Amino acid sequence: MKHIIKFFAVTLFLFVSANSFAEQKVVVLDLKLVLNTSKAGKGAQDYLQKSFKDNQKKFTDMENKLKKDENDLLNQKANISKEEYTKKSDDLRKKVIDYQSQRRSSLDKIAKQRAEARKALLEKITPILDNYIKENNVSIVIDKKNVIGGDATLDITDVIIEKLNKELPSLNLK
Repeated sequence: MKHIIKFFAVTLFLFVSANSFAEQKVVVLDLKLVLNTSKAGKGAQDYLQKSFKDNQKKFTDMENKLKKDENDLLNQKANISKEEYTKKSDDLRKKVIDYQSQRRSSLDKIAKQRAEARKALLEKITPILDNYIKENNVSIVIDKKNVIGGDATLDITDVIIEKLNKELPSLNLK
């Protein structure tokens, strides 16, 4: 029994030491750069920025109109009855609440679209990366944001962007 345990211990030691001295290939990927500069990522980003700016302009116009209505109501306060003033101020309050609700839902929609775009890109990147790992016998892929320094030849970002551009030229966010 003692000999069997010694045999397994020596075999395990040799197996572990042989694997620890084998060549480990480590590469670096800048995932943020892939997401922002690939055709699909850039297109999604441009669409979301345009949508955000359009909404900002629309809501700024609405806000200015509400402020103007508020100032008009305050200027009319002395000239109208208390009941009419109360009614107009309640209407204005409802408009403000509606404005806030529309603005919040618009921002939520853009955030949801952004999350969906990121998820779709990551789902496409994963098989591309898995295929690259198998083809090039890569042991570990590390995100560049977690690397302090290293050889520039270990960076596979451009290769992954090129493959992603071929597989996913654009995203449909509408």
